[in-house]
Amino acid sequence: MVWFINPEHHRGGMRLLFVCVGNTCRSQMAEALAKHKGHEAQSAGTSPGSAVAPEAIEAIGEKGIGMGGQYPKSVDDIDTRGFDRIISMGCGVECPRLPMDDDWGIEDPHGGDVAFYRRTRDKIEGLLDLLE
Repeated sequence: MVWFINPEHHRGGMRLLFVCVGNTCRSQMAEALAKHKGHEAQSAGTSPGSAVAPEAIEAIGEKGIGMGGQYPKSVDDIDTRGFDRIISMGCGVECPRLPMDDDWGIEDPHGGDVAFYRRTRDKIEGLLDLLE
């Protein structure tokens, strides 16, 4: 299955794709936060894990934002046409077919405690605010 953004359904905000390796932590949090801020967003990984990290769900949930329906996806399943920005979360992702617009350089919270995920969430939120 290939996921894509349909430009005809764009209602405002930017069309954003967040990319990392596992698509279980940073990129998933970025997707949820971006959607909450009115952007159309998706996330994907070059080697996706099996599930969104529970700590990521908890940290995002503390902001009153749900992540229901989000799950790790491969960049191979994403049609990258139609995105305004493709953003690497800072994991040294190299994917020749993805023209990265930004690398946010965010440390991976995988394996860390919820406090680490909260700090990661807050960094992502600040970077999203700079896009607006």
